[in-house]
Amino acid sequence: MSRSARGAKLRFRTAILSVLLASLAIPAWADDHDKPESRIVVTGRARAESPPDFASVEIGIDAKGATPAAALDGSSNVARALIALSAGFGVGEADIGTTAVTLTQATREVRQPDGSTTEKPDGYRAANSVRVRLSDMGKLGELMRKALDAGANRIEGVVFGLKDPNAAEASVQVAAMKDAMAQAGRLAEAAGVKLGRPLLIQTTPQGGGMPMAMAAAPMRSKRSGAPVPLAAGTIETSAEVSATFAIVP
Repeated sequence: MSRSARGAKLRFRTAILSVLLASLAIPAWADDHDKPESRIVVTGRARAESPPDFASVEIGIDAKGATPAAALDGSSNVARALIALSAGFGVGEADIGTTAVTLTQATREVRQPDGSTTEKPDGYRAANSVRVRLSDMGKLGELMRKALDAGANRIEGVVFGLKDPNAAEASVQVAAMKDAMAQAGRLAEAAGVKLGRPLLIQTTPQGGGMPMAMAAAPMRSKRSGAPVPLAAGTIETSAEVSATFAIVP
């Protein structure tokens, strides 16, 4: 065999050997890097109760008139009185707002000679709703009673809430994370391992800190001079944090 032929054959064997070595090395590298890292997964929880710092009430007026204008004027006059009344309680313009105005034809049931009934036009009905928000919740019952005296005849509902619910939620999220860290620390100590850094932190929306509604309270009698009794209670805010921690080798 010539020298050039022997050289070509040697180079071919060297190339084959290199490919084999590379193919053997790849699984070893992959096994080393794909090996799952040991970790601890926990869920931290926290909750807190806060007193509400505002109360909101929606007061309604229903009025009837022979014409659309008469019905609408009747409800509008009472709505203006409610707005003035609210301002007298120290409620700012930003905390007073109209939420609905409606005007519909009224009907009445009429019995026919044959015993059947039919609906006949009976003027018009107008409705107006005003929402008022008070920071001084102690005045809410008195406001509702005076609204009745001013001509209001419907309360759609009372709501107690927090002006800054995000601050309350942030506070319990921090507490939930501290709870998760404490749990992970206890588990690591019990297992005889060393806790590492957090690898993943996820929060679960809880919907806490939202306004709390009370049932509607219809106002019928205009002779009651006592404020409407109300109890604000507290608003619960909760949070959950799922955290994954590494275990230090």
